[in-house]
Amino acid sequence: MKKTVHVAEFTRLGGQVTELDPAEFIALPPPYDKMEKPPIRTLTDDQRKRMDTTLDGIVAVGLQPPATPEEEKAFIEKFLAGLEKLFSVEDNWTFLQPLMHTLEYCVKCQICSDACPVYVSSGRQDIYRPTMRPELFRRIVSTYVKKEHPLLRKIKGSDIELNWQTLARLAELAYRCTLCRRCAQVCLLGCDNALVSREIRKVFSQQMGIAPKEIHEKGSVQQLRVGSSTGMTPAALKDILEFTEEEIEAKLGRKIKIPVDKKGAEILLIHNAGEFIAWPENLEAFVIILDAAGVDWTLSSEIAGYDSINYGVWYDDVQFARVAIRQSQAAKSLGVRKISFGECGHAHKAGIVIADRVVAGDLNIPRESSLPLLEEIVMSGRIKLDPSRNDFPVTLHDPCNMVRLMGIVEPQRRILKKICPQFREMTPHGVENYCCGGGSGFAITQSTNFPDWRNSVSGRMKMKQVLDAFQDAPGPEVKKYVCAPCSNCKGQFRDMLDYYGAWEKSSIYYGGLVELIVNAMVDLKQPFIQWEWH
Repeated sequence: MKKTVHVAEFTRLGGQVTELDPAEFIALPPPYDKMEKPPIRTLTDDQRKRMDTTLDGIVAVGLQPPATPEEEKAFIEKFLAGLEKLFSVEDNWTFLQPLMHTLEYCVKCQICSDACPVYVSSGRQDIYRPTMRPELFRRIVSTYVKKEHPLLRKIKGSDIELNWQTLARLAELAYRCTLCRRCAQVCLLGCDNALVSREIRKVFSQQMGIAPKEIHEKGSVQQLRVGSSTGMTPAALKDILEFTEEEIEAKLGRKIKIPVDKKGAEILLIHNAGEFIAWPENLEAFVIILDAAGVDWTLSSEIAGYDSINYGVWYDDVQFARVAIRQSQAAKSLGVRKISFGECGHAHKAGIVIADRVVAGDLNIPRESSLPLLEEIVMSGRIKLDPSRNDFPVTLHDPCNMVRLMGIVEPQRRILKKICPQFREMTPHGVENYCCGGGSGFAITQSTNFPDWRNSVSGRMKMKQVLDAFQDAPGPEVKKYVCAPCSNCKGQFRDMLDYYGAWEKSSIYYGGLVELIVNAMVDLKQPFIQWEWH
């Protein structure tokens, strides 16, 4: 196994840059230390032919090799054209300044390396070092972007040969980072190496039309076309909400009419539409809580107005802007006072933080997280709660974009400490949390053997954290709950807990925050949480 990788190796023809040895991965406690199935399935011969310059034997993007030298030249020229635009103020209106800062001032001290869960979990594979992507990218920029560019005069780097293999590996390398930004948190100079990964993705997407289909074609493109990245149309939304009302009536004993397109409401609540389909109990819980607390709120049936997903934040500024604007237009048309985002981490980043670079004027409607609202409802006594209903081990996963990016650390903790007698923290937690492993679109990326890598490498540190948090009740006798207030994180937990057999071995389940709140409500005669939800 080869750990040390030099930048020049990205340019060589054919072959695989590095190999992964599961024996080198960080250890998990028994019985998880002995997996019956290989952590990462190997590529078939046909897959290897189509991806003969793999980075690590994993396929996330899977570029097709050019058939002729002319095709390779055109491919390279197209990339370089996108690279020029990346350093243009007119074309890069989101992250140009922090990108330049990182490329100019990173001194490769490697403090960020031990902060990266992917790098550490993999057994410190050099290929996943947070500074590897920027170093390769910096050399390409230094060699091929116009030297007279005023923004690039400080960037230093040595010459590197640019061929199809180099760019194919660079594309794959950009999709080995979850964009959790733990590296940025520990950098003494304020460099953000995760951002470099995102900007590399942007060149491939905006200039070359290259991105994982789950994020682009089935994600932002579908959302703008039919209304949601899940494929849920406004008509389907209506049917789902009618079913949700029936489910709530069965559980609560009374009917609640879900407000839709209510003019002049105080709050437009926008959910990750994955909740409507995969975790409808989350939507049900929100409805029950807001109704009981007397909140003036509504949902929207407008295209993109009922789906907080904005996958563009991971890879493409244009797609991001299109979705952000549609969401703000939906709020404006209803005349609501503010937008509140449900339990979705990347939607918080996209809709609350980054949207400030896009929406302006009367579209710049106040936007906030639903977590402080939930905290106010719980702590004010507006709903009656019985903590004994949640008397089972509960730990909290901190979604990176809510906690590390936005600093929303305490509201969810104060709620859990009030309603969950056996609440315990992961180590570390809060702004020092580890990513679930499914960030930046990984939770929905199903390309070839990528899910195996996601579960066995990028999510491994989080799995270890979960197991450590429940070490006082390691067996299957006691049911345990991982509170993950993020739809994408829940998707990762669903796959990862199944991958490791955690339900059977340890009775570890997952869900959101609002489900625990409703489960503690004294108005419910039966428990709201059903353990078979997994």
